[in-house]
Amino acid sequence: MTDACLTFKDLTLGYNSHPAVHHLNGSIRSGSLTAVVGANGSGKSTLMKGIVGVLKPMAGICTVTSGKRVAYLPQQSELDRSFPARVVDLVSLGLWPRRGLLGRYTREDRDSVSKALMAVGLEGFEKRAIDTLSGGQLQRALFARVLVQDADLILLDEPFNAVDAKTVGDLIKLIQRWHGENRTVMVVAHDLELVRAHFPNTLLLARQPVAWGETQEVLRPENLLKARRFDEAWHDDAPWCEPDDGHGHAHSHAHAHGHDERHHHDHGEVHDHPDHESGPRAA
Repeated sequence: MTDACLTFKDLTLGYNSHPAVHHLNGSIRSGSLTAVVGANGSGKSTLMKGIVGVLKPMAGICTVTSGKRVAYLPQQSELDRSFPARVVDLVSLGLWPRRGLLGRYTREDRDSVSKALMAVGLEGFEKRAIDTLSGGQLQRALFARVLVQDADLILLDEPFNAVDAKTVGDLIKLIQRWHGENRTVMVVAHDLELVRAHFPNTLLLARQPVAWGETQEVLRPENLLKARRFDEAWHDDAPWCEPDDGHGHAHSHAHAHGHDERHHHDHGEVHDHPDHESGPRAA
């Protein structure tokens, strides 16, 4: 039986009854390293927000295994860089889950922050204001914050955007370090060559799961073409999910697209399904 850190059961996420991720089923194995890829608007960031609980499911469930600590790094564009804070303040925010907002920081905590800054190459930057940092320096500081959180499940939303190649390489090394420590890591990424080189597992989204499993299989040309066609279909006539009609299902299938879909099982296989009842469905 798979040692799951995270489980999806018919998970559908969206905004104002408009679904962005449809009927996701499967599990993320503890200690695994998974890339989440797809076109803009395919539901990648929405999925991250659903996992961390920022966004509540429209249908189905997302379950983090009990006792697992979660660290979530949103996109830089969602951060207010004008906030008057120093690098050390930003990194120390990672201690909140353990110390609380008003908790007193110990010498051990300060040592943890110093080690994290050293690990990301920002030693000596403790008193720098965050609004003076470059995009790469800010991302390093945010990775340091994740380091001090000491989480079991780490969610990174597009961490390689707007950073230089040297920083990307250093951040990849940190991600590999977490993977080596048997932490579970999920990363939203756009660079498919980077994904092929460094991520063993990949989930390909086009609002619904297109393929999920070993990266080299998932990123085959036919799957990428399928994802692009799904994405174009959603954007040409994006469907709306109806409110619960009292029959135990939160979505109407009257607007289902007639594509064949794939379903991910616990061991990472991807199988074709001829109908909508046994695999992920377009709402």
